[in-house]
Amino acid sequence: MSDTTNSGPVLAADGTPLKRSLARALRMQKIRALMLIAPLLLFVLLTFILPIADMLFRSVENQIVSETLPRTVVALADWDSESGEAPDEEVFTALAEDMKIAAEAKLHTRVGSRLNYENPGISSLFRKAGRKAKKWDIENDGPFKEKFLDIHKNWGSPDVWRTIQVYSPKLTNGYFLNAADMKKGADGAEWRPENEQIYWTLFIRTLIMSLAITTSCIILGYPVAWILANLPSRSANLLMILVLLPFWTSLLVRTSAWKVMLQQQGVINETLVWLGLVADDARLVMINNQFGTIVAMTHILLPFMILPMYSVMQTINPTYLRAAKSLGATNWTSFWRVYFPQSVPGIGAGSILVFILSIGYYITPELVGGTKGVFISNRIAFHISSSLNWGLAAALGTILLVVVLGLYWAYDKIVGIDNVKLG
Repeated sequence: MSDTTNSGPVLAADGTPLKRSLARALRMQKIRALMLIAPLLLFVLLTFILPIADMLFRSVENQIVSETLPRTVVALADWDSESGEAPDEEVFTALAEDMKIAAEAKLHTRVGSRLNYENPGISSLFRKAGRKAKKWDIENDGPFKEKFLDIHKNWGSPDVWRTIQVYSPKLTNGYFLNAADMKKGADGAEWRPENEQIYWTLFIRTLIMSLAITTSCIILGYPVAWILANLPSRSANLLMILVLLPFWTSLLVRTSAWKVMLQQQGVINETLVWLGLVADDARLVMINNQFGTIVAMTHILLPFMILPMYSVMQTINPTYLRAAKSLGATNWTSFWRVYFPQSVPGIGAGSILVFILSIGYYITPELVGGTKGVFISNRIAFHISSSLNWGLAAALGTILLVVVLGLYWAYDKIVGIDNVKLG
């Protein structure tokens, strides 16, 4: 008599195959976990991912010209911008028809403002032409070339028509060229006049000053973090309150306080004059320059450096230093060879926080930086709130984002992001 074995699949209590039942249970666990973090994912999507995507799109979007002046764009496609002459009557007739429709919809000023970023003065041409175009009869009031020239002689300028032609595509790299102190010329990209080149200077200044602020925060914050980590807990907690105290004070109040402290008639200069260290007619200039920006921002960002270093230093076992000294090491050698390497992850974490925050700051540089201490973020804020050139602001923001990601990648390759710790 031979034994028979059941070679079928193992079944669960409800009769379904055990493998399928386990897969269904695992799938349900994943769905429940996803539902728990769904609000956070939605929040990140709406407040972080979508705004960045919108910024990236705005940096190349240029639909307003082609949508507002569709007939003009088509008629202008065959015009030779190198001819040195204005287009023929057919182009002016197309512009008159587009202008009449745009003026009735009150869109002619928008396209004028867009082109004015590339060729200052065009916006006034569109405003004046829009007021006249509302009354035109396209079928009977031609020829329109003479009418446009009567409105303003610059309608006969090839530069005006070249600007319309160059910026008629729906996508453009013009904003990025402007952000790199370049522009679209007849033969392609070309440098702007030297007196108009400001953005490269601002980018370089932003990076150098952010590095200076980060370095000063390391120099000032490391001793404070070391003291906090090595004091008894009661004393350390009291000092920690002083470190966190700036967070309880308005940013504007702290920045304004530095204006009072650093100005030529301020507290520091008055004290130096009273002590006889500085002559009354030779007071130090510490405001509205790079020095004032570095001092004020170092004070504001210092807690962001101290907290990561302190949290890492707390985890360093003090017996390591005692062991090094028992083996004959001096205080300096035991610190440099034993303690400092273990605190480097905290320095790395604090440096990333301070550097990225300082690159994006614009309130403090605006108040204490003057013309020589402002960052590229101040120019981005200007284009968003004042000039309303959102495309250029988006291009500048995109370049800044790429630079930060590039520096982050370089930091990861050189130091290793895995070595960055918060305790």
